Amino acid sequence: MRTRNVVGLLVVFLATISCYHATIETAAAPSTVVIEKPFASSWIYGLVPPSTVETAAKCPGGVAKVETQQSFVNGLVAFLTIGIYTPMSIRVTCAARGAAARATPVSPADSAAAPSRVIEQIQAAAERAVEQGSPVYVELR
Repeated sequence: MRTRNVVGLLVVFLATISCYHATIETAAAPSTVVIEKPFASSWIYGLVPPSTVETAAKCPGGVAKVETQQSFVNGLVAFLTIGIYTPMSIRVTCAARGAAARATPVSPADSAAAPSRVIEQIQAAAERAVEQGSPVYVELR
């Protein structure tokens, strides 16, 4: 009878620990720079999310991929703390340098100008992007 209770408790334990994995990919080419936070602190079953992963300084070309997961160890910690502390693993892969810098600047649009002038500038930027086969950006001032 005691073995049956232990097996039942083990089944309940394993059923309550869930591992998940979510990946977000951008169109940018990945670089070799990776930022990892194996124990990003979230609280109360994830209702209070972990702090933001600062990538601006380490990823000047932007971000290529973001992966979040709750590993078995993270789930075990969450189970042992009754869900009060629920850590997760976050992995950010930076984009290759220059991926964001490939956009070609065009003349700035004056936000105080007539709407038709701003539309003309945006249309010119779109045509330029099609001709070059690369992104352009319009800066409103």
